[in-house]
Amino acid sequence: MLFGAHVSIAGGLTNAPKNAADLGCEVFQMFTRSPQGGSVPPLTTAIATDFKNACKAYNQKECVVHAPYFINFASGNPRIYHGSITVVRQELERASLLGAKYLMAHLGSYKDLGHDVGLAQVAQGLAEMLKGYKGETQFLIEIAAGAGEIIGDTFEEISEIMFHPRLKKYDIGVCYDTEHAFASGYDCRTPEAVDTTLKKFDKIIGLSKLKMAHCNDSKVELGAKKDRHEHIGDGHIGLSGFKALLTDKRLKNINFYLETEHDKVVKDLEIVKKIRG
Repeated sequence: MLFGAHVSIAGGLTNAPKNAADLGCEVFQMFTRSPQGGSVPPLTTAIATDFKNACKAYNQKECVVHAPYFINFASGNPRIYHGSITVVRQELERASLLGAKYLMAHLGSYKDLGHDVGLAQVAQGLAEMLKGYKGETQFLIEIAAGAGEIIGDTFEEISEIMFHPRLKKYDIGVCYDTEHAFASGYDCRTPEAVDTTLKKFDKIIGLSKLKMAHCNDSKVELGAKKDRHEHIGDGHIGLSGFKALLTDKRLKNINFYLETEHDKVVKDLEIVKKIRG
């Protein structure tokens, strides 16, 4: 179990490993482009080589990439739908060139099409996005916090997508987010609650599909259906919750990535490392 944080690529992708090391990260997460859209920074083989060398120089054991936020595979707007397919595939290829282990994405919302039509479109879009992909980076679905008709806020919904007839041949994994899952009603505040949640995950999806986790406390209460990250120990999950999570043997090989505000992310890293021992 290694710990890291989401870091900036300001000034170029090759700055990310140093930015991670400066915070005390052992692993790190980044965007390879602006999450809100706009121009895409160039990525050549030379830049990728420099990036990998920087990861070694700054002792970063793993890097993962977060897809942009404007993705919606269930959009009723063809431009957004087809754009989502193109962008996520492009990000998979970029992440693979950089040697990133995973690319995680939120899939969007069913608000335009409803669940049934939306699910069929999501499956079709993801299948098109993954078709012919030969890279090393694995695609992950990130659990959502459950606001509105957001896709993937329950284990059942994630399973429904991952094991859809169009998609089960692709090795799609899951990125767990402690705050999103908590906001969606999955408790982790005690060892008993963690046990219940992990058993449920294993039964519905399979723990072998759990590849990494975002490590965030929650500003909102259990089941509040809002995406509101808090610093470790300052939220409703609390220090006892993170002790229960991070000491569970079933998670011993899962790396955790903080997405808390950078004002206290160094302290957050110190706290989780202390819990790990």
